[in-house]
Amino acid sequence: MRSLLFIPADDEKKLAKGLATGADALILDLEDSVSAAQKPAARVLAKAYLDATAAVEHRPQILVRINALDTRFWQDDLIGIMDARPDAILLPKARSGEDVHTLSVALGGAEQRASKPGRGTRIIALTTETPISLLKMHSYVGASTRLMALTWGAEDLSAAIGARSNREDDGRTWTSPFRLARDMCLFTAAAAEVAAIDTVFVNFRDEAGFRAECVAAARDGFSGKMAIHPNQVPIINELFTPDAEEIAVSEEIVAAFAANPQAGVIGIRGQMVDKAHVARAERLLARAKAAQR
Repeated sequence: MRSLLFIPADDEKKLAKGLATGADALILDLEDSVSAAQKPAARVLAKAYLDATAAVEHRPQILVRINALDTRFWQDDLIGIMDARPDAILLPKARSGEDVHTLSVALGGAEQRASKPGRGTRIIALTTETPISLLKMHSYVGASTRLMALTWGAEDLSAAIGARSNREDDGRTWTSPFRLARDMCLFTAAAAEVAAIDTVFVNFRDEAGFRAECVAAARDGFSGKMAIHPNQVPIINELFTPDAEEIAVSEEIVAAFAANPQAGVIGIRGQMVDKAHVARAERLLARAKAAQR
């Protein structure tokens, strides 16, 4: 998944436009964008949306962001939506891999009660919204076979640590604590062998800044980015899709080593290429294939 668009689950107008945005995934939000009073209604709307879109051909993945496990809401969230079988659950404010495990067990119980066939509901964990999580990032490795991706967040973290801002004066560059959180998410996802998804860019009117952040994230190894506005989706899809030149070079590297399996190093296009470059090329080609689907 390249683009994951947040939609408040209690906003019927935005829900109605979701399938037309071109996003690879829609995140029906039951957490921050929905007030406590609106959460019961939001669950009903989220389930209805999941039911209504289940049979739509070539639809995006439909995810649900539930409430954090230290709230009174999350179990009611699962009760309200799991009969409709979302593709994945976005777990906010995760404190460690133990939260992922707890959610995984709860999802197993919910799936049994729903008595509907199909693969297990996957989990994406928001891993940097609480300071304690940053001290336990290793615990996400092997936390659950349901874990499909890790992502990170800066807004809740800035409140938790008392930061006056999470960006430099230019409004685009992350300050040091948040660069660390970003990097830790990326490294942990690689160690866990799951996708790394970059966080939101809240100033949706700053297209140049948003494009620059997408370029940097794709360069560094993130496979996609979360969006808060539909206008961000096509930019994400463009910049997280490998271009023709990248694909051609990667295919050349893979083919060269396939033809010379005993080689340790091969010269390609004036550069010495080794097995690490093969692994990187294979990952890029996998992303290109997924984007075509």
